[in-house]
Amino acid sequence: MCSMGRMGRRRLPILFGGRSQLIVYHFMFGPGWEEGCPSCSFLSDHLDGALVHLANRDVTLLAVSRATLPEIEAFKRRMGWRFKWVSSNGNDFNRDYHVSFTKDEMAQGTMYYNYAVGPFPSEEGPGASVFYKDESGEIFHTYSAYARGLDILVGTYNYLDLVPKGRDEDGLDFTMAWVRHHDKYEGASAKEAECCAGERV
Repeated sequence: MCSMGRMGRRRLPILFGGRSQLIVYHFMFGPGWEEGCPSCSFLSDHLDGALVHLANRDVTLLAVSRATLPEIEAFKRRMGWRFKWVSSNGNDFNRDYHVSFTKDEMAQGTMYYNYAVGPFPSEEGPGASVFYKDESGEIFHTYSAYARGLDILVGTYNYLDLVPKGRDEDGLDFTMAWVRHHDKYEGASAKEAECCAGERV
């Protein structure tokens, strides 16, 4: 893998950042898209708080997308995220891990995603891939998850699973239809964190 970051092109071993374990989140954001996927953004809202803890357990966490680096950086600024996010634009990294599809695959409806062949509604899919680098520098791909297998990374779902109504997604057109970019929620919910910051019980 060659990826683009602020320091220029980097190969996969460099992305470990001096650690032996690497988690890559495949963020759905293709070249030319106006913004990143809302569901991937929902998941990514949970990443920054984990970074320092993971770093102290010999783990680097970052995101990768096929969007260009300027597109990524602009959207990252808008969302206020700090995690490292690199571009795989111009290489096959996302295809190698079955999260990007060609126009021919889309037209034929025969892409391989989530360990099955079938239709997928977008040219990009979400996923997470995990790598281990041993003392000799050899890299092993140890794990990948896709689709609802990524739910474990979404802290908000864990909270919703505690409450009486749960995720409350049964009546929706699709399970994550309620999810918005965090700067697009309307009404009181959008300002909840700000409004409650100074309240005492």
